[in-house]
Amino acid sequence: MSTPDATLHLKQSRSRIQIRFLLWIGFGGMLLLMAVLGISAISFLYQIELRQEHIRQDYVERDRLLERLRSSTYLSGTHFRDFLIDSDESRANANRRLYQETREEIRTELSEYRKLLRPDEQASFELLNQELGSYFATLDPALDWSTQTRLQRGFAFVREEVLPRRMTVIGLADHMQRIGEMDLEAGSKAVSELFASFRNKLVWLLTTTLVLAMLLTGVTLARLLQLERESAARFAVALKAQGEMKRLSSELVSAQESERRRIARELHDEVGQVLSAIVLGLGNLRSALKQADLDEAGRQVEAVEEMVTQNAKVVRNMSLLLRPTMLDDLGLMPALNWLARETSRVNDIRVDVSAEQLTGNLPDGHRTCVYRVVQESVRNAVRHSGAEHVRIYVQQRAAMLFVSVQDDGKGFHAKDSKGLGLLGMEERVANLGGSLQIDSELGRGTLVSFQLPVPPQGADTAGFNESALSVHSTE
Repeated sequence: MSTPDATLHLKQSRSRIQIRFLLWIGFGGMLLLMAVLGISAISFLYQIELRQEHIRQDYVERDRLLERLRSSTYLSGTHFRDFLIDSDESRANANRRLYQETREEIRTELSEYRKLLRPDEQASFELLNQELGSYFATLDPALDWSTQTRLQRGFAFVREEVLPRRMTVIGLADHMQRIGEMDLEAGSKAVSELFASFRNKLVWLLTTTLVLAMLLTGVTLARLLQLERESAARFAVALKAQGEMKRLSSELVSAQESERRRIARELHDEVGQVLSAIVLGLGNLRSALKQADLDEAGRQVEAVEEMVTQNAKVVRNMSLLLRPTMLDDLGLMPALNWLARETSRVNDIRVDVSAEQLTGNLPDGHRTCVYRVVQESVRNAVRHSGAEHVRIYVQQRAAMLFVSVQDDGKGFHAKDSKGLGLLGMEERVANLGGSLQIDSELGRGTLVSFQLPVPPQGADTAGFNESALSVHSTE
């Protein structure tokens, strides 16, 4: 059975853990959803950006190659025309060389463009390639013409062959550019559709996030409100306990002052008076010795000796009442037997002690706890119960120590009576990990029973606080 303080501490720890768990789940879940939404949005935007950049770069590269192809085709025709109509042989040869270089550039550009071909451009590109081949096949034989032949046939050849074929090639290049523009429009449409898909998915993710966030917030707030109500109830209990602690502190101070007055009164009435009588006896002894009255001196010595013996007995009784030395010197059972004898001798009540299977190696804290709880129980029975018989029973089973104090007095309502003595008993037992139970009814006596876990021999008992198993009682 756990102690009240340990149970309260456990409940508070569980409440704190639940609050932290709910906060982590609630706000962590919202943050996770927001992170998923943000990552999804970034991923979509990144895909759109890559797609758009790819379309743009592809279009720019193909358009650049087509533009170079058109420009090279124009230049090839121009160089070939200048070659045919120029009468200067050196300039004609230079133009022929430029034409040949331009022709190689056109072939290189065709090879580069072939790498960027789309399926829908394949037919147009093959047609362009064929026209360029036909164009060059028509022009190349004229490179070997003589100067006179070039001058005679050059203008007619340019007008009838070069210009029409060049315009055909350029027209095909323009057609391919229009196809590229159509692909660009199709890519832009695909990007727009991707944007639309992104918007739809973003709306869906946002809606889902809001719904889940509302659910998480609702559950979290409901649980937090419940925990707040529980906390308020525990706070009220704590305030009540604080008030009870103030009352008990006041009673403790009063009990301490009462105990101090009793000790002071006994010291004054018993020890002080005896010491005063000893001082007088010693004075009489000194007077008798001065007068050499040996008989009187002997009587005074006997009187002083008797008073010293009586005073030593009073001091010893007071010391035993505060803490019997036999508890440390002889053990628990001799101390309990002495308590029973002294209580029976001083009061009109019979106190019996019995023990079973009790080992002599109990820790000091356990011996003190058992003795003080039994002492308080016996004192309450003597003062308040009007009992004639008190029975003290001690039994040890394995690692548990069972103790009970039962009287045949008038009894009381145990739930309505929580004085300083009873709370002190409960506190002593709880500090060692045990549990205490008080059973009492009016007219049927009182049973105080408790049990303590006993640590293994040689174990460190500091801070030993295990839950007890059950409460032992005897009828």
